[in-house]
Amino acid sequence: MFELLAQDRQTKARRGRITTADGVINTPAFIPVGTQGSVKAVSPRELRELDAQIVLGNTYHLFVRPGLDVIKHFGGLHKFMNWNGPILTDSGGYQIFSLAKLRKLAEEGVYFQNHIDGTPTFISPEIAMEIQTTLGSDIAMVLDECAPYPCDYDYAARSAEMTARWAKRCKEAVVAGVSPAKSKIAADTTATTTRQLLFGIVQGATFDDLRKSSAQAIVDLDFDGYAIGGVSVGEPEQEMIRAVESAEPYLPKQKPRYAMGLGTPPQLLEMIARGMDMFDCVLPTRLARNGTAFTASGTINLKNAEFALDKNPIKENCACPTCREFARGYVRHLIKAEEILGLRLITLHNLYFYLDLMRRARAAIENGTFNEFRKRFVSNYKTRDVDIAAV
Repeated sequence: MFELLAQDRQTKARRGRITTADGVINTPAFIPVGTQGSVKAVSPRELRELDAQIVLGNTYHLFVRPGLDVIKHFGGLHKFMNWNGPILTDSGGYQIFSLAKLRKLAEEGVYFQNHIDGTPTFISPEIAMEIQTTLGSDIAMVLDECAPYPCDYDYAARSAEMTARWAKRCKEAVVAGVSPAKSKIAADTTATTTRQLLFGIVQGATFDDLRKSSAQAIVDLDFDGYAIGGVSVGEPEQEMIRAVESAEPYLPKQKPRYAMGLGTPPQLLEMIARGMDMFDCVLPTRLARNGTAFTASGTINLKNAEFALDKNPIKENCACPTCREFARGYVRHLIKAEEILGLRLITLHNLYFYLDLMRRARAAIENGTFNEFRKRFVSNYKTRDVDIAAV
């Protein structure tokens, strides 16, 4: 399921490979976010052309709309959205966090009013597994509670302990047969895995000892991979990095590690240097809709008048479809005119930028030059306020 192919000598950066029922994921890997079964403004065909290896589907949103009956009717999420590669589905834990005013937490699960029509809804660990089984994702996440920032120690401790109990129930539900083999390749005896993989999630807020104890409790349950959750929820960057550093030593080296909800390009490289393998973030698509593009020196706002007559591509020597065909001045015109093509072009560029950064990181780890690559990139990249504010 996971092969560790190379290890950087100066950092904890790893080059690996995750084999799923619907394809191979080379790590470090960035996962474009497809909340509603669609990565905003781009088609699955375009994602394949950008060499995206895996996409993320949002369990909560797909459960609420269009609903499991519709997705089941179409034969699962892959067929519904016409994506033939791996899919990771989150458990809905982050939405439980973001819907704090509409939900009630209990040991049995979470009661809430859905954000569309206010219908009373309940999700338990077992139901979260059943939903993800119906979606047919390749990697499913356990149900967790994402503690807010800031929160006091006692709350964070209770939250992490409940997350561990919920994780145990998720694992028991899978063992009991809620998550069967993926029938698509079940008969293929050469396949490395024919089942949905299940990842545990480490919580503990910004408290080092809670991150350690949470990691140990989740690892004891023996999942296929491990995620660090509850980061990038408003805490300072150094607190986020420390949370990862506190948990990482207790995660098995032979299993993939997933830092959830991260981040800016320098943050991704810093997380790779600390032993993380997988990342997802809305930044590339969300900032694109605001006219903001990523470059090696930081973000640029293409709404600015300075780009009106600019004949250069968004980024020199960029191989993305936008930079191969269009000038900054034209893309700025589209954004100012509120033409949909403008945000699509920036989205394509931004996703390519993130995916290409991971390709370069993988190559640097293989070549033994990752630390130099990381330092050079981070020193040249200027983080603007918009980078952080949009997370």
